[in-house]
Amino acid sequence: MNLSRRAAPWMVLAAALLPSLGQAAELDGSTLSALWGVPFAGLLLSIALMPLLAPIFWHHHFGKVAAGWALAFLLPFAVAFGPGAAGASFVHALVAEYIPFVILLTALFTVAGGIYIRGNLHGSPALNTAILAIGAVLASVMGTTGASMLMIRPLIRANDNRKHTAHVVVFFIFIVSNAGGSLTPLGDPPLFLGFLKGVDFFWTVGHIFPETLFLVGALLAIFFAMDSWYYHRREEVLKTDPTPDTKAIGFDGKANFALLGVVVALVLMSGLWKSPISFTLAGADVGLPGLVRDVGLILVTLASLYVTPKQVHEDNQFSWGPMQEVAKLFAGIFLTIIPVIAMLKAGVNGPFGAVVAAVTRPDGTPDPAMYFWASGALSSFLDNAPTYLVFFNTAGGDPAVLMTTLAPTLAAISAGSVFMGANSYIGNAPNMMVKAIAEDRGVKMPSFFGYMLWSGSILVPLFIVMTFIWFR
Repeated sequence: MNLSRRAAPWMVLAAALLPSLGQAAELDGSTLSALWGVPFAGLLLSIALMPLLAPIFWHHHFGKVAAGWALAFLLPFAVAFGPGAAGASFVHALVAEYIPFVILLTALFTVAGGIYIRGNLHGSPALNTAILAIGAVLASVMGTTGASMLMIRPLIRANDNRKHTAHVVVFFIFIVSNAGGSLTPLGDPPLFLGFLKGVDFFWTVGHIFPETLFLVGALLAIFFAMDSWYYHRREEVLKTDPTPDTKAIGFDGKANFALLGVVVALVLMSGLWKSPISFTLAGADVGLPGLVRDVGLILVTLASLYVTPKQVHEDNQFSWGPMQEVAKLFAGIFLTIIPVIAMLKAGVNGPFGAVVAAVTRPDGTPDPAMYFWASGALSSFLDNAPTYLVFFNTAGGDPAVLMTTLAPTLAAISAGSVFMGANSYIGNAPNMMVKAIAEDRGVKMPSFFGYMLWSGSILVPLFIVMTFIWFR
């Protein structure tokens, strides 16, 4: 009943808009005012400030706040451009972007939550660094979301006998939830979009491996030094470890490893399988490969819940709270971001034309350094997948040319979109999920701006060094 009440406003809005969807044309960002970006900016400020200024209200009503900002965009947009245009934008964001996004996150969250790493690891600097390094490798194999959901719980449990743990989670977000996913299309959504556009599967590992190795290596070294400083401080290690020692390290819920492989296979299949069959839902095209992927992921989620012993979920302290928070907030983000992405796609003719023009040198050639920072800066706050696509198209959009003649430019776009997603909690979906899980386990995480102080102090200097080495 509670779920029905929460969904009612969206159902009413959809019902009002659906009749005239077929009449809507694609949104032309060049005709929009920058003021249409106010709801998106308002939502970002709400995520940043309300947990600090009104934490109790935010904890109980963040879903309503996100819905309010979404309606602040959709209703005026329907008045200004007609219900057809508003409805088409709403349905496209819902069907083509948000629903597949949430289905994939839910599948990875559920499957990873069904794997319990048995045994009490003790969070020494060496062990923590090793876990982060393993997570970085897994991120390019099973995606930043999958690796994050699999590794964050045992990492938090390993450090539950320590006084200071927030820095451990912050570096986990830097390394596992972002930088580690830069080597394959399975690692991060922007690279998967490039793969769908024709970029070879192994192109990224061949062209940004040195950058990835530098960033991950530098972060691991900085983390080890910082964690060692904390670890050797007086009274850092608590006298009583909340997690009892066990004789051996092992895994419970092993069937979920096979299901994790199915998730990876379904995602890869949806990119490789080309089918002329598609379905139209209220003006939005749904391709057969994507439909098969999403149905398969739903079945994987249900299978995981069925085969996972109840004790495994209890041992993992598994709850739907983090997933609900991400789903509600990103629903607002996916909707309010619609005009922002449209204005960026308009290129030099749109309100953000200065951003697009800044990536081109006076002689008309692309500037890799500016592509790196422009794609990265926008990916820090916008969805990094469409941001990647915008600059991919700005650079010409021809994968054959971008992989050869303009390889430095494509490398800059790829690196900026993936690496700088770590600059804020909303830069990449796993960031917020990891934060929510850590807070659910009692870790006092930095605020929105507090986290950006960490990223600005540690990541930005590394990005500057990378610019002078690889993106000049």
